Amino acid sequence: MRSQTRLWWGAVGVVLLAINLRPGAASLGPVLAEVQDGLGMDAALGGALTALPGLGFAVFGAVAVAVGLRLGLAGGLFLAAVASAVGLLGRSFVDSVPLFFALTILAFAGMAIGNVLVPAYIKSHYPNRTASLMSAYTISLAIGATASTLISAPLSDAAPGGWRASLGIWGLAALLAAVPWAVLAASERRRRLAEVAVTARPSSSVFGVVGSRHAVALALFFGMQSMQAYVQFGWVAQMLRDGGLSATAAGGAASLLAAFGLAGGLVMPLVVARLRDPRWVVVVLGVLLLAGWLGVWRAPTAAPWLWASLLGLSGFAFPMALALVTARTHDPHVTTQVSGFIQSIGYLFSAIGPLLVGVLFEVTGGWDVPLWFLLGSVLVFVASGVVASAPGLVDDELAARRG
Repeated sequence: MRSQTRLWWGAVGVVLLAINLRPGAASLGPVLAEVQDGLGMDAALGGALTALPGLGFAVFGAVAVAVGLRLGLAGGLFLAAVASAVGLLGRSFVDSVPLFFALTILAFAGMAIGNVLVPAYIKSHYPNRTASLMSAYTISLAIGATASTLISAPLSDAAPGGWRASLGIWGLAALLAAVPWAVLAASERRRRLAEVAVTARPSSSVFGVVGSRHAVALALFFGMQSMQAYVQFGWVAQMLRDGGLSATAAGGAASLLAAFGLAGGLVMPLVVARLRDPRWVVVVLGVLLLAGWLGVWRAPTAAPWLWASLLGLSGFAFPMALALVTARTHDPHVTTQVSGFIQSIGYLFSAIGPLLVGVLFEVTGGWDVPLWFLLGSVLVFVASGVVASAPGLVDDELAARRG
């Protein structure tokens, strides 16, 4: 395959796979009640099901480096697409709760591998177009998450099969995403030994980058923004309702949170690529986050759309963190390790954060203590982001440590 053709296949593969890395989780929430009724699943199991994305991304993200080294980046991404497709399609046909969980875990394993390996593939194959491809990647993530959330319930109501069709359609989409990666994996099979020889290092563990302060700070930054995002998705509407808003108004304001994902995906990779020192951007995002939470807390009915918009703008931290993975690494293998490391750590925060906020609310009987906790976490968000975005390369820090 010619180099230019390979680049086009890769760009198509990145976009198609990115669109499919969120619907497996995002499409479930709107039809969770129907899934529980259809499978005879109690509330505890339903809660466990909603916690699976963060836990799955954390656990399986940690093994993605080894998968990439064993199969090559294109081969690993083909496996990611196939695992997602099999898991998402399979779970729409089963009646057994354990089997539904097992297939859901398989789907999230594929998505986790995709989350980690796509930035490394972009770094390896598009060294002169990294920012553009990262923008396409993060925009596609937002499109997939938004589209699956919007159409899941209507599709469940309209399609034969109900919730099964609503969930299963994303398995078909993942199969489509597997096509370009199958082509690329076949094309690169002869080059795999050379690729591994260039990128392989003494350790394939994601924790091999712990010696880099940039990598550790980036993991904390990614973790804080993930926690903030999932808390917002899970609790902001209820906070606004408890503050005096109607359910419709609270839901409308909360819907703004995801809408900013498209703009952030377009802007932030280019900002990170063009600014040598984007630390001030992190501070601005922290101020927006702080102001948004203070508004939700102290004046929920005064300007709920403004508070939701401020929180949504602070969510630009997600594409910024992903862009920093490629901007603060040089060797694609190091990019893979850093990507796996920050996502393994970060998605643990995304699973624990909403649960902790709920526990604090339950124990204290109000939102004051949870919001103090969220405001305090903004300090960690800013401090870790400032270190992560400072000029410097993870590769150099690891080399200095080994030397």
